[in-house]
Amino acid sequence: MKINTVVNLSLIFLLMSFITLVSCSKLGTQKNQKTSISKQPNFLFVLVDDQPFDALGMSGRYPFLETPNIDRLAKEGAQVENFFVTQSICSPSRASFLTGTYPHIHGVNQNNRHVDPKWDEFAPYSSHLQKEGYETAHVGKIHMAHYKGKEHIRPGFDYWFSFVGQGKYFDPPVNENGKEYQEKGYMTDILTEKAISWLKEKRDPNKPFSLNLWHKAVHQPHLPAPRHADLYKDEKLPIPPYNTHKETFKGKPEWQRKKTYGFDWKDNLPIPAELPEQEWPINYDRNMDLLRCLSSIDESLGSVLATLEEMGELDNTVIIYSSDNGYFMGEHTFLDKRLAYENSMRVPMLIRYPKLIKPNTLIDEQCLNIDMAPTILNLAGIDKPDYMQGESMVNLLKGKKEDNWRKSILFEYYLDTYWPYAGPNQIAVRTERYKLVDAFLKNDIDELYDLKADPGEMNNLINNPEYDKIEADLRNEATKLKKQYKYNPNRDWWLKEVLRSKGTKQKH
Repeated sequence: MKINTVVNLSLIFLLMSFITLVSCSKLGTQKNQKTSISKQPNFLFVLVDDQPFDALGMSGRYPFLETPNIDRLAKEGAQVENFFVTQSICSPSRASFLTGTYPHIHGVNQNNRHVDPKWDEFAPYSSHLQKEGYETAHVGKIHMAHYKGKEHIRPGFDYWFSFVGQGKYFDPPVNENGKEYQEKGYMTDILTEKAISWLKEKRDPNKPFSLNLWHKAVHQPHLPAPRHADLYKDEKLPIPPYNTHKETFKGKPEWQRKKTYGFDWKDNLPIPAELPEQEWPINYDRNMDLLRCLSSIDESLGSVLATLEEMGELDNTVIIYSSDNGYFMGEHTFLDKRLAYENSMRVPMLIRYPKLIKPNTLIDEQCLNIDMAPTILNLAGIDKPDYMQGESMVNLLKGKKEDNWRKSILFEYYLDTYWPYAGPNQIAVRTERYKLVDAFLKNDIDELYDLKADPGEMNNLINNPEYDKIEADLRNEATKLKKQYKYNPNRDWWLKEVLRSKGTKQKH
């Protein structure tokens, strides 16, 4: 009897121990899961130079174009269809991505070799991440003031690998943590190798990280890697959508016809009211080389994604992919960017973060490059600084509708190079359907487009009396936005030299 009692007590003890063990095991698992879910995300921000918003394999614009790794981000994350830059040139846009402020605020509003943002007033988002324990790195193009040595390292980064200005595609001079030397190889590959090396070997694995991989490619002159020199050689570039390559500029500003002809603005040569209708030649070799350069970018992204997966950090990393501005591929007879046409101001924006974003999320709202810094800080659990003018896109990424999200955007451009190559100073206000472009020219007309009826922006409605009410509403909206964003173009010495006289627009 006593033996049985002892045995029974032993069994009860064993059973209770087992239950306790299982409970502790479950509790431990739950604790680990909670830690994993609440772990601060890493950030990988891949920024390309001059990539058209529709130069993606998934867009179908170029049937032969293959960008499987870039497309993957959209399939497994979100695509922001209407993502725009506040100014469509390299330096201002990159500074806006970093600071969350407009070019007229941070002070870099042209590609000027002597200008940097006022970092003490408008710190980059990376500085705020550092304060919260992040390890940060910048690998690639910065294209702001052309400093040398240690002065080239911008605030907010623990590791620095960059170069002066545009850099070179082959065997480029570089700056690594203040040390200047010449690297051998192709720029896109060099930047990729440096980014992967930092991820695997040079950072503290116990800290969350933020890595900028900001490419030189696909900036002109478009020089692809030798392995891609003959890529797509048997393919033919399709004509631009909406027949924008047949632009005659009928009913459009005179300055655009001058730009197309290449006349110096100082000449008094007569410009016809419209140009003869013709299929303006598209630079096939140049544009095809841009797409070939993009293949190296896609390979680079694939290599970095594979590295993150190998490290076990892929799904805990917010992966952002965008371009610093758009690019004309023959539309409206133009090349380059700068202007307020969609091809110039609209850029790709893809974001993958499976802990927050469902696959194939499509965001229609108008978003800006100044929204990126607040979004990153929000995802990291950091409050947005008062100086940042953008808004966090986190709720949009979650698939939630924001009733108070902006209904219009303000675009700006300040002459940064010679006429007529660049075009004059401009602002544009864009709503979901309409766009008004004001070039501050006393003796020329402005532009008004119905983006729903005319997505190619071929029919200028500024002289159509049926749109007078819409024009007036857009001008009022422009006034409101300029006040909201503290628009002040006269704060810069160089602008005073090139800003033309303002006055009431004359409709011709």
